Amino acid sequence: MGTESRLSRMEQQFAFIKEIDGVKKIGRQSYLKDGSRKENDAEHSWHLAMMALLMGEYANDTIDLLRVISMVLVHDIVELDAGDTYAYDEAGNATKRERELAAADRIFHILPEDQAEYLNDLWEEFEENITPESKFAHTLDNIQPMMLNDATDGKAWKEHQVKLSQIMKRQEKTKDGSVSLWEYARENFLERNLESGVIIKD
Repeated sequence: MGTESRLSRMEQQFAFIKEIDGVKKIGRQSYLKDGSRKENDAEHSWHLAMMALLMGEYANDTIDLLRVISMVLVHDIVELDAGDTYAYDEAGNATKRERELAAADRIFHILPEDQAEYLNDLWEEFEENITPESKFAHTLDNIQPMMLNDATDGKAWKEHQVKLSQIMKRQEKTKDGSVSLWEYARENFLERNLESGVIIKD
């Protein structure tokens, strides 16, 4: 009998909570609004949860807001093992799914089986991007870095010499969760950085 099966339900839950403390150390490419440093995955997930709480009214469809908030809190936990894959890293994205599946299997199964299945289902729902909730979660996940890039005069975009075609490919489904939020982001975060030359036209 394995060690995990000898742990009580609460012990398993605390073990998981302690394990995901590491999410605070997973760095991302987006800078904080003052440009002082890059955000981490925990900060990113919290930011998305707040966006969901406040902006759920702009979803294209009726959504279960608690499910969206739960989904965005869970969606990057797999990066504890898989690491953050930059949106425009083609080589990294080629192996992303395989790495993240292995991570999900290990990390979620620290929990009692019912909760492991629940978090895994939330993560898979986000990845599949089919339900109204997952589409809205993706909208938030795509727009938040754009907002931070705009706030820092495109600091991360400049560092990576990001082209318009890359951004538009990344954002091609953003409107599926919220046309209103996508239109706002396009007009206020994208177009002016394109006009100023921060984003490379191609």
